[in-house]
Amino acid sequence: MELLSPTPVPTEARDAKAAAREFANEHVRPRAQEFDASGAFPHEIVREAQAAGLAGSYVPAEHGGAGWTLADRLGVIEEWFRADGGIGLSLQLVDFGAKVLMMAGSPEQKAEWLPPVGDGDVITGLAATEPAGGSDLAGMTTTARREGDEYVLDGEKYWTSNGAVADWIVVYAQTGEPGHDGYSLFVVPTDTDGYEAEPITDKMGLRASQQARVQLSGVRVPHDRDLYDAPVADKQTVRHRLVEMREQFEAARALTWQACEHVMAGEDAPFWASLAKSHATRTAEEIAATATQLHGGEGLREENRINRVYRDAKYPPVYEGANAVQRDLAYGHWPDQ
Repeated sequence: MELLSPTPVPTEARDAKAAAREFANEHVRPRAQEFDASGAFPHEIVREAQAAGLAGSYVPAEHGGAGWTLADRLGVIEEWFRADGGIGLSLQLVDFGAKVLMMAGSPEQKAEWLPPVGDGDVITGLAATEPAGGSDLAGMTTTARREGDEYVLDGEKYWTSNGAVADWIVVYAQTGEPGHDGYSLFVVPTDTDGYEAEPITDKMGLRASQQARVQLSGVRVPHDRDLYDAPVADKQTVRHRLVEMREQFEAARALTWQACEHVMAGEDAPFWASLAKSHATRTAEEIAATATQLHGGEGLREENRINRVYRDAKYPPVYEGANAVQRDLAYGHWPDQ
């Protein structure tokens, strides 16, 4: 039985999904254990994915990318994460900062910064979370003050995606009164004076992905970069739990693809995205925990794949806006009935 059936995937996104599956089977799955054990960033695999047009392809065609739709990207991400969560996240985050730039940047900024991402020449990142403030932008302490034709950034970011491997990152910083509306976004090349990044090591899961603690000390950027006994399954209780897991999976996947349709159509995007993120990541964590328990003692061994999946599944409910925050967003953007 094919778990990731093509049924909910739009026809036009199936070619990209098939290419991602082939790439994952050849390059990701065979090396998943290796990178989980070492915690190293999979530079070689990332570059291969870029060369194959599978990383950074979300960049619009007019800026050198493949112009993938959200459905293309979701189909590809399913295949990457099916092979391995850590490497899959590294591949997904190649154009992380570029996605923000596409939404909030000026035409001039897009023309300058996006083509190298689409060409597969650079890696981008995003710095929002801070040691004390977590995902709450209102508690941000990183500042950007205007000095002539430059902004000067000072502060500390934590769990910054690709902070130590990216060529440039987008940084959230306070430029006005504290609160959700008092911040701006800046493109910061990582070779800028005053930018220091230290990789976070000894993570429980998603070890092949790269997050960092970033220190910004007087980092200067030009003002034009401001942005917005029998087999266990024979036991009835186990069979029932397996069915429940499948029910959870199918429901979460259906909601995710439904959210994809709404977002692509411009219909209440914050509501549907928050709903899907909260539900799907919680489901993944619950399924991984159940599967680990069903493996008994074997589930406690790091060399067992389910152990890696369990560790990896702990992260998505926390990163990119904790699920509690996602529920607040969903409630705040509840569609009119």
